[in-house]
Amino acid sequence: MPVKVPSTLPAVEELKNENIFVIDEKRASSQDIRPLRIAILNLMPLKIMTETDLLRLLSNTPLQIELDLVDTDSHVCKNTPREHIETFYKRFDEIKNNNYDGFIVTGAPVEKLDFNEVEYWEELTEIFDWSKTHVTSTLYICWAAFAGLYHNYGIPKYVIGKKISGVFRHHVIDKTNPIFRGFDDEFFVPHSRFSEVRKEDILKVPSLKIIAESEASGVYMVMARNGREFYITGHSEYSPLTLDYEYHRDLERGKNPSIPVNYYPNDDVSQPPIVRWKAHANLLFANWLNYFVYQETPYDIRTIK
Repeated sequence: MPVKVPSTLPAVEELKNENIFVIDEKRASSQDIRPLRIAILNLMPLKIMTETDLLRLLSNTPLQIELDLVDTDSHVCKNTPREHIETFYKRFDEIKNNNYDGFIVTGAPVEKLDFNEVEYWEELTEIFDWSKTHVTSTLYICWAAFAGLYHNYGIPKYVIGKKISGVFRHHVIDKTNPIFRGFDDEFFVPHSRFSEVRKEDILKVPSLKIIAESEASGVYMVMARNGREFYITGHSEYSPLTLDYEYHRDLERGKNPSIPVNYYPNDDVSQPPIVRWKAHANLLFANWLNYFVYQETPYDIRTIK
């Protein structure tokens, strides 16, 4: 799917070098179709890296996407140039009267904090509530999945002593769900987190359905409202070197991190990592866009409720 983005967005040049199909605003305006409107609330500190990871996957189906990048008002990001945010991002107040076909909320490096201790928590819960009536389908990724499950359904988050880091084997529970169309019986997903949600808590809520999990890393994907909400605890969007970057960053900070599981050949960190998740990551985002966004959203986007 060609994604309509400003031609000066840093991700554009990198994705073109990877042979990913993106189009600039000028070319998009000449195509006589209604693009899917997708918003990304990017809570990650390295916003350009996360933008690139997500755009890489959103670009891989036949329809056009019109993208809005969104940031919170109540937090000042110190790890991305201010001019980048001011140029490419919108505040929630600027988009809250809009409707979107799809919405993605990223993770954030705040998972050891109680939710109420997160400085933008009040604003974030307002956005979660807004999405229920202004968005056809929402993906909550990693910490955002924990935050959404807690705010929307009261599911607790548990901080764990040892970081879950690596590429883990998963299996599909509901093989008839279109989100998994084309998936193999087993598939791999990167994880990088200090928190978890527990299966027994989710099973107590009838409106939640666990649709994929891992023996090693636990609950992976939870669906609600017939696919209007997906809660994903892993990072299918990660590039091949994201876990490598995080591992060496933590080494430099003296955190003595464990080597990411099932990532480097024979756990040799001097070797390039083995990419085991790319095909299923592309399928996941393509299936979400097709079956839960494009097939479900009204042509008149203003009628989303």
